[in-house]
Parts: sequence; structure tokens; C-alpha cells
Amino acid sequence: MLRYLSGRLGQSLILLFIVSLIGFFVLSLAPGGPLSQFALSPGMTQEQMDRVAEQLGLNRPIIVQYFDWLTSMLAGDWGTSYRDQQPVLTIIADHLFATMLLMGTATAIAVTVGTTVGIWSAVRRGSVFDYTTTVLAMVALSIPTFWFGLIAIYIFSLELGWLPAGNMYTVGDGSIGDYAVHLILPALVLALVDVAVWSRYMRTATLNVINQDFVRTARAKGLPNRRILFKHIVGNALVPMITLAGLQLPVVLGGALVTETVFTWPGMGRLFLDSLGYSDYPVVMGLLMASAMLVLIGNLAADLIVAVVDPRVRLS
Repeated sequence: MLRYLSGRLGQSLILLFIVSLIGFFVLSLAPGGPLSQFALSPGMTQEQMDRVAEQLGLNRPIIVQYFDWLTSMLAGDWGTSYRDQQPVLTIIADHLFATMLLMGTATAIAVTVGTTVGIWSAVRRGSVFDYTTTVLAMVALSIPTFWFGLIAIYIFSLELGWLPAGNMYTVGDGSIGDYAVHLILPALVLALVDVAVWSRYMRTATLNVINQDFVRTARAKGLPNRRILFKHIVGNALVPMITLAGLQLPVVLGGALVTETVFTWPGMGRLFLDSLGYSDYPVVMGLLMASAMLVLIGNLAADLIVAVVDPRVRLS
């Protein structure tokens, strides 16, 4: 087990290094560069621009800039924001809770609803319920997330007035109930596509287990259908779904970026777009690395759980 863990950890570190390398060099190729926003300041001369570039270390070769940034990051210094003049880690920490709250709630909804729908679709294969959920899943996968968000705001906020159209809380309130009310729409919109994915995969995994010999043997012994379903079928069908949970993290994180923008949710996704528009590259790189770490940690945790549940994985 220790060997398996060390191998997966080593792969994750290598992948994280590759992500940082590609991200840094891609940002360096962006039009205007990090000095573009400084150039917009009234009365900014070329001499002043050169001085700013020297202070920020932007006049050195790109490979030198990268290794300076990497060394500082490993030492715990992720840089300083060009816009707010605050440490990047502080800015990310201020927005991390909002994103984790949104992603966690959406994932919990998607796993609960998607797993339930997938199991019953497989058990009632060919029924009206099965065909209906299949069509609805295809519709959810075909329509962009931002469209669902705008429709939800129009119906439930503008027309019915049941839920707030955006933000994380009401200024001056900030109670748990107020947070929960603001969380409903963005969490449901973010979970919608994930529910479709989970239901389809769970249906397929359940059907694969239903056709196994040990299930037929359990039925031949006269075991109750309910016991066969929850002890033998669902338990085995959930093993590959643990891996899916790790693979879905980048999808949920990308959906959170769109959802946070539509609902003006103060999370990392909205911060990323704002920082990108301002050419605040230290914050953009910090968010890129933080997102990559979250995804890699999620995948590593999923792989470890699968290895514990299924010994064949770690023995291979």
C-alpha cells in the first residue's frame, strides 16, 4: 500500500510541475503581458514602465522568471497581486470557502440524486422511468450551464420572486438561513449536468453487476430482492463510481467558474476571470496552481479509496 501511495504521489507532483510550466509560459505569450494594465495609468512614460518591469523582474529571460516564481512558491510566497497589492495566498484564501461551499453542495446533490436515478433506471430497464431519465440526461448534457443559470434566474427570481438572483448573502444579514437561500439556485444549476453524468454511469455500472454470476447465484439461493440490490449489486457498482468522483472534479470546477459568474458568486472562478481581465498574472497563476492541487488531491483520494476497497487495484 505504501508503495502504491508513493507512486501515485510522485505522479501527482510531476503532473503539478508540468501544469505550472505550461501555465506560466502560456500566460507569458498573452497579448500585452502583465505590464498592459500599468500602461493604462495616466501619464505613464516608457521610462516608468521600464522601472516597473525591473522592479517586478519582468525584464529578465522567461525561464529565469519561471524558476524564480517556482522557488518562491515552494517557499510559501505565491507572489503579490498587481491590482490589490496583497499576497496571492491571502486573496485565494478569501475566495476559497465560497467555491468549496458551492462545489461541495452541488456534488452532494449530484451524487445523491444521480446515484438514486441511475440505480432505479437499471433496475427498471426499458420502463417509462428509464426512457424519461435518459432523455432528460441527454438534454442536461446538451445545453450550456450558463443557459440553465439564466433561465433559473428569470423563472425563480424575476418571475416568481422565490429566490435571490445572485450574491452569496444579503448585506447586513449573513445568517445561515440567508446563506442557504442564496446557495440554492447556483448549487442546483451546477449540479444539474453532474446529475446527468452520475445517473448514466451508475446505470451502466449497475447493469454490469446485475449480469454477474454471483448475483444470479444469490437469486438462486432465494435471497430477498431488496437484499440482493443493496448488498450485492449497489455495493459492487459503487466501486467504479469512486473513480468517477475524482475525474469529475475538473468538470465541476470548470462549471463553478461559469456558475459563479452568472450568479455573481464571490468564489475562485469569478476571481479568475476578474484577474485575467486585469492581467493580474500572479493571482491567475496562483488560482491555476490551487485548482490543479484540488483536482490532484481529489483524484489521489479517490484512487486510495478504490485501492482500499478493491485490493486488485493496489496489487496490480
